[in-house]
Amino acid sequence: MNLWFRLLMMLLCRPWRRPVHGLDRTVVRMRVWPLDLDLNRHVTNGRYFTLADVGRMDFVLRSGAHRVALRHRAVPIVADVWGKFRQELRLFQAFEIHTRLLGWDTKWMIMEHRFVRAGRVIGVVVMRGTFRSAQGTVDPREFAREMGEESSPPLPAWVEDWGRACDGLSTQLRQEEGRAPLL
Repeated sequence: MNLWFRLLMMLLCRPWRRPVHGLDRTVVRMRVWPLDLDLNRHVTNGRYFTLADVGRMDFVLRSGAHRVALRHRAVPIVADVWGKFRQELRLFQAFEIHTRLLGWDTKWMIMEHRFVRAGRVIGVVVMRGTFRSAQGTVDPREFAREMGEESSPPLPAWVEDWGRACDGLSTQLRQEEGRAPLL
């Protein structure tokens, strides 16, 4: 069972799922399938990031953010992703992905995906991304307004620190590109 099957299932269930407000949490229920596993027989760390895509797509569709993307002919761009894994997921275990928008600034939207099993958070994926069209980046505040929000909630200090670290790495990579080719 790969991502395409899960996306299809999410889209087929969408007509029966209620729309959400921009700061609401969405929940997608899933099960661990054989293709999600690594050699240790638990969900591979990279699969968490891929599964978060399904939660993010559900949120974008149910919150109405997709309407702004369609108006601008914009596509979602993931710039930075961070993950924290607390407990493993094993074959056929049921779990949920709880997705919410943490906040935004003039360039980025920051989303959190909590992987929950039996009421316990077993992993967290945080994503910083944007929507880009042929004319450039679409202002995240436009998405927020479409979702019924005027201003971003305050971001936790660790999110601000993480964003600065990501920006610092980007700056460093741009500087290094002038000196040596990337591998």
